Amino acid sequence: MVEAEDPVAIARQLAELRTEHRDLDLAIERLSGDAAADELTVKRLKKRKLWLKDCIARLESALIPDEPA
Repeated sequence: MVEAEDPVAIARQLAELRTEHRDLDLAIERLSGDAAADELTVKRLKKRKLWLKDCIARLESALIPDEPA
């Protein structure tokens, strides 16, 4: 993964993950419209997309500075 202290590296990783997430969304949409599509493949793509969403959320929270209590 990325160094938690490097905001530039985190931002770059976020951009890559968002691109992959968007690409998966398009692929899932195409496969869902295809009657011959493999259901297992679609499920795996959806699972990967959810994992990417979680990674994106973690990285976004890493960019938010901690506020003292």
